[in-house]
Amino acid sequence: MFSLKMFFAFACIICAIIILLFLLARYSASDAENKKDKRNKKGSAEHSSVQCPLCNSFLLKGEDLYTRVYRPMNVSDQLCTINGCPHCYPVLQAGVKRECPVCHKMVPIKDGHLTARLFNKTDGKKHVIVTGCSECCKH
Repeated sequence: MFSLKMFFAFACIICAIIILLFLLARYSASDAENKKDKRNKKGSAEHSSVQCPLCNSFLLKGEDLYTRVYRPMNVSDQLCTINGCPHCYPVLQAGVKRECPVCHKMVPIKDGHLTARLFNKTDGKKHVIVTGCSECCKH
């Protein structure tokens, strides 16, 4: 009936199938953990939903952007400059790049900032539109 060669081949095929199923299960579990970690990083209680417009780092609760808002204070549209967040200003953390969202040039730490318009709404909320950086707004 079965020869020793057929039995050995059949056993090898069964072992290969078991190894493939094991690797597939392991890959699926690690992929699910990675997706879960990404969701936790974005929606974590430690992180707010605010990102720095210069380096795209999520700001932690209690962290603020370094900005300067210019007078007059009683109008709905004000000029402001954004220097960065604690991750990219006054000292740049490792692996963080300060890039202008308008021209995509690198913004220097010293004398570099984003120029923006700050809109104060009647319900107390604020809205910011970045118009450029110190590199692309030199004209």
